[in-house]
Amino acid sequence: MSSSSPGIEPAGTVDVPRADGRKRVLLAKPRGYCAGVDRAVIAVEKALELYGPPVYVRKEIVHNRHVVETLRERGAIFVDETTEVPEGALVVFSAHGVSPMVHAEAAERNLKTIDATCPLVTKVHKEVNRFAKDDYDILLIGHEGHEEVEGTAGEAPEHVQLVDTAEDVDKVTVRDPSKVIWLSQTTLSVDETMERVDQLRDRFPGLADPPSDDICYATTNRQVAVKAMAAECDLVIVVGSQNSSNSKRLVEVALKAGARASHLVDFSHEVDEAWLEGVTTVGVTSGASVPEVLVMDLLAWLDKHGYSDVDEVTTANEKIAFALPPEIRRAEKAK
Repeated sequence: MSSSSPGIEPAGTVDVPRADGRKRVLLAKPRGYCAGVDRAVIAVEKALELYGPPVYVRKEIVHNRHVVETLRERGAIFVDETTEVPEGALVVFSAHGVSPMVHAEAAERNLKTIDATCPLVTKVHKEVNRFAKDDYDILLIGHEGHEEVEGTAGEAPEHVQLVDTAEDVDKVTVRDPSKVIWLSQTTLSVDETMERVDQLRDRFPGLADPPSDDICYATTNRQVAVKAMAAECDLVIVVGSQNSSNSKRLVEVALKAGARASHLVDFSHEVDEAWLEGVTTVGVTSGASVPEVLVMDLLAWLDKHGYSDVDEVTTANEKIAFALPPEIRRAEKAK
């Protein structure tokens, strides 16, 4: 997998400050909102402004409790299925993407739709279509039950097999070993994904790689930043929700990279003071669907507990931005 992407400036050699006995925080950069999440959240906010509440959203727009509750207070109604949306109403599809079947259901119910699927997820959907058309067996590395995986696999279910665990590798069957490709969910651990790829390649030496990285730049960058500081940390606190794949991966990456302990919290008040016993250096980061205000709340909480020195550890500078969904842009123009 490549180490850089368009719109990202590598930070070069990263100087991680060494501990000198003082209580301090190492703050990872980049952290928090990625371009796809920012686009999706703004899409719902704009829909509420343009059309007024209620605006229906299929699934959580992004996997973050604070974001979902804030939008709910403003008039967004979150549903699990399009069948829960009244006929003719407006529905926003989440950043994780949906299958063609969901688009068809929405059309049948005469729903007005705004598709807030992250463009990087859409890229993987297009890859599935391309390789299904060429009659490949597609091995999709991802977590079973995750909305993104369901939407991606739904593009060509007869061609896609999900590979989640090492055990799944043994269950894979292919028609032609020379026409097999692996693709992946965008929010996985880079290391774990490549471990799964190696296992698949042991079984299928002719396994083809994706045309370009499937794991999104933001997921990779946040993991790289955590790796750069983890060995210096007695504790790494990741701000993010339990259903956020990329946030949970950050906890795993921190532990594998040398952090003595790591925990995932939605809010600063969830931090257990017992975690701080004997801790000099606390690492802080946040998942790609986490607003910066929650990180600032955590830093304020740590400050009250004696961790007032904050050193930022920068491994990349992100400059990527995505245009809003075309439905929003057209509505704004017409206003």
